[in-house]
Amino acid sequence: MRGLQTISDPDLLIGSASSDDAAVYRLSDELALVQTLDFFTPIVDDPYLFGQIAAANSLSDIYAMGGKPITAMNIVAVPTEELSLDTINEILKGGADKVAEAGCALAGGHTVQNPEPLYGLSVTGVVHPHRVISNAGAKPGDHLFLTKPIGTGIVSTAIKRGLASRELIEKVSVHMASLNTPGTAMAEAGLTRAGTDVTGFGLLGHLSHLCRESGVSARLDALKVPAFDSAVLEFIKSGCVPGGSRKNLELAREFTRFGKDVSEELQLLLADAQTSGGLLLAVSPEHYQEAEDLLYAEGVAFVADIGVVTEQEKIGVIVS
Repeated sequence: MRGLQTISDPDLLIGSASSDDAAVYRLSDELALVQTLDFFTPIVDDPYLFGQIAAANSLSDIYAMGGKPITAMNIVAVPTEELSLDTINEILKGGADKVAEAGCALAGGHTVQNPEPLYGLSVTGVVHPHRVISNAGAKPGDHLFLTKPIGTGIVSTAIKRGLASRELIEKVSVHMASLNTPGTAMAEAGLTRAGTDVTGFGLLGHLSHLCRESGVSARLDALKVPAFDSAVLEFIKSGCVPGGSRKNLELAREFTRFGKDVSEELQLLLADAQTSGGLLLAVSPEHYQEAEDLLYAEGVAFVADIGVVTEQEKIGVIVS
């Protein structure tokens, strides 16, 4: 959006400048709208599952800002001459069921013809203006919590090449289709200073945004960052890496210093472009146990303490 004319509005609390997950617009002293949209091409063969994953991914941006989704609208682009109406219906059914799980109203949408199928949602949520989770606000000493394993970009590429086992596909699909609802609870309880979800820019990219906007740096322990399966690193070694993840790593090297013992495979994993990834949350030491307990109580499968926020250095992220 660089160079575009925009209107300055004091009620636009968060726009595009800070690389946050969604826009936040204040309606009153106690109510703000959270707005986002996202869509992508199929990453699994099952149309119903694709709909679920795409919807969870779109809803995630609302949760990552600490909001509660209230309405959603379908974004659909399909080649109707190649996909049957039944298949398209299955995609929409998967999305609708996930929206219903979120307690959100599905209010319609828009469909166009396209050579390649695309699906996602435009979502509106609500949040208290003083409870918004943004990239800004992390402080030195904060712990970095991650709520889902990484490697979905690698695994998705392996699926396309017929290399992933059925068990791994099911495991990854369950995580991608799970909602990041704990973000809302964390915001309401005031237990995180800053946060985001981990999606297309990879863990390193999203962490760098958080560091930049908070005016801090971070130290990451690569061995504490969970991958979906040991097979993920084997896929990387065999060259099963999406172009987006390689581009992410190329960009990450501008703001990241890797320890000599951090392999190329681990670097690619940390930069892997995620679909419907977990929450990355900066939690103060005094709230550590309370935050961990709340995340588990809200249904998170695991909480990984992957690093710490430090005073700002020349390098944004240091990986050991």
